[in-house]
Amino acid sequence: MTDFLEEIGISELKTEELEKLCEVAEKAAREHILSKVSPRRVSTLDVTVDTEGTKPVTVNVEVEVTLSPLMTNIDVEKLAKEATEKAFAAIRHYLSELSCKSTR
Repeated sequence: MTDFLEEIGISELKTEELEKLCEVAEKAAREHILSKVSPRRVSTLDVTVDTEGTKPVTVNVEVEVTLSPLMTNIDVEKLAKEATEKAFAAIRHYLSELSCKSTR
């Protein structure tokens, strides 16, 4: 992620931007899970997004999901990994938008 920040021209993120980054990542992960599985079939869904530092920023995304025992045809680990990837894609998109705003 550090290389990406430098690549798009962001040197340091403000506290508000870090909070928004976490919200964007969490929302993307949750939306991915709930687009694949009915909310009634999700027993537990915990999405944790942590940031460390401001220059450089380290972002950790953890997705824990437990489905109803009726959902035997879904690979939960794969689903969680996909949701994590969606979260990081949303982070990259958000940072790209910040970069565009900061160059105006």
